[in-house]
Amino acid sequence: MRALLFNSFIPSVVTVGVPARSELVYTQYFPASIRHFKLPVARNPAKMTTDCGEKSTGDLMSRYVSKEMGYGVPKEGWRICLAHEFKEKRKPFQAKDVSLSNVWDHIGLGIRYLKWWYKKTQVEKKAPFIDMFGAQPLRQIYGAPLGGIGGGTITRGWRGEFCRWQLRPGMYHYKTVTANQFTVCLRRGGQTVYQQVLSVERPPTLQGWNWGYCGEYAFYHALYPRAWTVYHLPGQNVTLTCRQVSPVIPHDYQDSSLPVAVFVWDIENKNDYDLDVSIMFTMVNGSGHKDDKSGGHWNEPFHLEKEGEAVSGVLLHHCTTVNPYTLCIAAREQPDREVSHQTAFSPKGTCSGLWSDLITDGRLDSPTGQRSSPPTPKGEKVAAALAVGCSVPAQGHNTLEFCLTWDMPKITFGSKEREHIRRYTRYFGTKGDASPSLSHYALTHYRQWEKSIEEWQRPVLQDRYSLPSWYKSALFNELYFVVDGGTVWTELPEDADVSGGVRSEDGGLPAQPAIIKEYGRFAYLEGQEYRMYNTYDVHFYASFALIMLWPKLALSVQYDIAGSVVQQDPTERLHLMSGRCSPVKAKNVVPHDIGDPDDEPWQRVNAYLIHDTADWKDLNLKFVLQVYRDFHLTQDRQYLRDMWPICQAVMDSELKFDLDGDGLIENSGYADQTYDGWTVTGPSAYCGGLWLASLCVMCKMARLVDNEETNQRFRDLLDRGSAAFDKLLWNGKYYNYDSSGRDLSNSVMSDQCAGHWFLRASGLGEGEYQAFPKEKIQSALKSVFDLNVMSFAGGQMGAVNGMRPEGVPDRSSVQSDEVWIGVVYGLAATMIHEGMREEGMRTAEGCYRTVWERLGMAFQTPEAYCEKGIYRSLAYMRPLSIWAMQLALDTSQKDQTTSAQTRDMDGEQGQNLRENQS
Repeated sequence: MRALLFNSFIPSVVTVGVPARSELVYTQYFPASIRHFKLPVARNPAKMTTDCGEKSTGDLMSRYVSKEMGYGVPKEGWRICLAHEFKEKRKPFQAKDVSLSNVWDHIGLGIRYLKWWYKKTQVEKKAPFIDMFGAQPLRQIYGAPLGGIGGGTITRGWRGEFCRWQLRPGMYHYKTVTANQFTVCLRRGGQTVYQQVLSVERPPTLQGWNWGYCGEYAFYHALYPRAWTVYHLPGQNVTLTCRQVSPVIPHDYQDSSLPVAVFVWDIENKNDYDLDVSIMFTMVNGSGHKDDKSGGHWNEPFHLEKEGEAVSGVLLHHCTTVNPYTLCIAAREQPDREVSHQTAFSPKGTCSGLWSDLITDGRLDSPTGQRSSPPTPKGEKVAAALAVGCSVPAQGHNTLEFCLTWDMPKITFGSKEREHIRRYTRYFGTKGDASPSLSHYALTHYRQWEKSIEEWQRPVLQDRYSLPSWYKSALFNELYFVVDGGTVWTELPEDADVSGGVRSEDGGLPAQPAIIKEYGRFAYLEGQEYRMYNTYDVHFYASFALIMLWPKLALSVQYDIAGSVVQQDPTERLHLMSGRCSPVKAKNVVPHDIGDPDDEPWQRVNAYLIHDTADWKDLNLKFVLQVYRDFHLTQDRQYLRDMWPICQAVMDSELKFDLDGDGLIENSGYADQTYDGWTVTGPSAYCGGLWLASLCVMCKMARLVDNEETNQRFRDLLDRGSAAFDKLLWNGKYYNYDSSGRDLSNSVMSDQCAGHWFLRASGLGEGEYQAFPKEKIQSALKSVFDLNVMSFAGGQMGAVNGMRPEGVPDRSSVQSDEVWIGVVYGLAATMIHEGMREEGMRTAEGCYRTVWERLGMAFQTPEAYCEKGIYRSLAYMRPLSIWAMQLALDTSQKDQTTSAQTRDMDGEQGQNLRENQS
């Protein structure tokens, strides 16, 4: 969607036993005042290869030279050597990428957008919801984000950087904070023998620290919500495994909301002598934002003991006027662990004092006088350090535990009109003093979290369905967006009314539905660059992750959308594509989104103003389809009863698009659906298919609520509409893109079976509730596989949106020749539902390998990429649709089990009959 918007000591040298083929020199510096060590440095990094070389762009571990595979690292997941460099460097889609044939259609849009952008940024001093002049460049660095759902996120890169921040709700800040690091110190016989920042970087700052760890001796492994980094320390015979744990636990609505992450360091000593090992965690008070220097920030140490467990650390109070917060670095106190800290240090200059402090005795000289640091003067930053040490026996193992928390209990969005309370405050309070308790809770409960995570992931990881490894990685790692989609999870205010003013006694919704009161409000962005919450046409695809893993949040979103359906905002505004003015929100239509985090979400909806989405053909239908799908999976009858009148209202509204009364809606000659840059005219495969599927589920729901009259009404529409759909769009092999008769109206759309996909995901699509003949669906899917998948990029990049029957991509629009990853996962799910499992897996695999192994877009899966050169909209919502594939696999497995049981019963009955006859 949204493709239209452009985007100084004398050394003695000692050589130790490291692999000869790496041509490394190990240098130790032993000055009197400070021991400073350097890790292996390659004499010619460009020539360094392993024996086998780099076999392919997907061989992310080819430069790893150690044989150490870490402590407890799972087999499945996304794994990459810290020395890896991605060869392909793509650029974001921009105006210059629009073909000459499409430029004329977009001149008006460009002029109107420029005027609007200038007013928004220069006059109002606000961020545009899509910034065509500020598309994020591709940084091939990101790893699994930290934290639970809805409390803000901090992303660590796969090389260990703290590099992407979303503490202000919905607003992203892309800044690597250099001083945020882990450092290891090894001591033997009371002398430090090794000290190293565990970072491959060589920054121009903090020169008193030992940087430049050799990445060829480390790798990163992600299986979200956990990640592991394995560091083999060359010449030391020690391996460190850092396990990163976030409390993202399906069907858990308490711990999953916590803004915490735990770092567990497993230390393996392969020497024949004991070692004392310390890990130091340093953190800047802030996020690399300009307000880090605004002044008034301060740090203080803390100690908390309760229930027989003690934790201690440093609180970093970030005292901004808007959305202040407290960061906290903490460690668990145990008899055989020594915890020490430095309350405050300045993260500028060489910072050699802190380095000397640790290297002297493996601990920090924790101040015993003044507890807290003075507030920072304007223009200065402050940081803190925490060190934990333990003894590791010869040929033995030990563990150190750290925690990072951030406490921003009360938030305001960009308008600053209302205060919202985050979900986790239900358990830890709203005073902003929760960091010690959060740290204590995390450090004493993370093992339970891990047990729950392992139980959830085990059926997939144990290959119950003979699943390929890439799929296991994709399924869990794509789930990052539930947390890192600018996500907010808030409590429902006591005075809030989500009914839209139409109360339940009047056939509407309750003012405060029980689901939202108990489980709160949930919102996530369309994308980190497309800043609109709960973009509904895209949520249609992504919603599978929520309904399968946190169904109460999925239903909460539905109640919010339902309430906004009956609301209206008559304020006239200019829509940038057409140049015409129309109301912000019309009554009885589904909103495009519930607002911009830089404004006031929930209160002012429809931040999107490219098109007037009241005239879009897919939004209403996607609501109806999700209502029944959600009921099918939850069996929540109260939800169905509450949604039923809203479904009737939006279907009645949708009927106006059936202009000729043949039971089939028509598109209006512009891009009036989620493909908002791809014109469609008249009855179409995509919207027509969604319409028929919606009629089908309306029949089913009418039966469930005992409304036979409505059932018959929609049954008549379904019968007539199905006939018209086949007559106007079926060409013997697949459904044409649309029925306009244009030269390209017979293009093969990869998403043409979206309606049928949702029917199958809802347990329908056959018998009485069948909207499409099975043989035609299978023929259409075969055509899509043969053309959009296998005839595009050698069958290695997924399915292109539009393909001509002659086997070349449809280039009639800025979107038809793109691959949309989330659409591809939905297509693959449809294939699996229809018994085309091999084809479905092949289709989806192309996207995963392109994004995660070739293009370096891990944990920022974009909306789209083209065959060559460009991508669009990093870190996008729609790829969460991969969970639809898992639903399809689960459903297929259940169907096979049921069929086998039926055959066994039939066989047993037949045997009994034959015995009786004998």
